[in-house]
Amino acid sequence: MMPRNIKRLEDAESACTRIQDFLQEVSLDTFLASQLLRSAVERQLEIIGEALGTAAKDDDSLQEIITDLPRIVGLRNRLIHGYDSVDPELVWDVVKSKIPSLKHQLTLIIGN
Repeated sequence: MMPRNIKRLEDAESACTRIQDFLQEVSLDTFLASQLLRSAVERQLEIIGEALGTAAKDDDSLQEIITDLPRIVGLRNRLIHGYDSVDPELVWDVVKSKIPSLKHQLTLIIGN
């Protein structure tokens, strides 16, 4: 794998870690009530989507390795271009149900 793609995967993995750190011991109600917290999490999701989307353009095999890669990039696009229609409960569901497994996948790919 090209060094710049490894860096992108590391960026995505770090963003996953940040999301988990931000939401440690945070309830859905707290998340929904905090514009600052929602913005921070959404920014990390944007980084994940951009990093993985760009890496996949350089390395087609990532499409097969990373589960839901098109959906990850699609979420990034929705956050950026459809910001006014983002459902914070959907964001919560994604980060709670998908980020742990994505982080695990990235860790395995990178070899950390």
